[in-house]
Amino acid sequence: MTDKPKFETCSDSRVAFSGVFLKIHRDTVALPDGGSAIREYILHPGAVAVLALLPNGKLLLEQQFRYALKREFIEIPAGKIDPGEDPLTTAQRELQEETGYRAANWRHLGTGHACIGYADEKIEYFLATGLTAGASQLDEGEYIDLLEMTPQEAIDNVFNGSITDSKSIVGLFWLRELMLRGEI
Repeated sequence: MTDKPKFETCSDSRVAFSGVFLKIHRDTVALPDGGSAIREYILHPGAVAVLALLPNGKLLLEQQFRYALKREFIEIPAGKIDPGEDPLTTAQRELQEETGYRAANWRHLGTGHACIGYADEKIEYFLATGLTAGASQLDEGEYIDLLEMTPQEAIDNVFNGSITDSKSIVGLFWLRELMLRGEI
């Protein structure tokens, strides 16, 4: 370990791209050794991810097509935080909109940073229990199939390569640890 400071200081910043959902910044930074470098990164509004446990002990999962990778993925319910919205409110809204379910009990599990090398996105993880079914209210252009799996089946699907979405993997292992500790 070195005693040198490891902070970078921005000397110039500009928006390289501004889209409907994301903004990409391109900054020039002063490095700790006196040099400079370019840093490009995505500003993201933040997101929530929900581990929804059904009364039968199974997890509620979603299967949907993701355009960037041109294939379907199995995921835990999730969605972006709207400006000024409380993460718990987002989690409750997203669970109901995407799955139709409402939860009587909510527990914040913690925060994860999805892509620290090029984005500021943070994901707030929640455990939802006491679920009751209702009607989903999918956003326009959103198509989701619901799946049920035991937590162990979902973890097995991580290891066999069927679940590769990082937010879901993080959430599933968080859930597994809570189960091992006897907290669920």
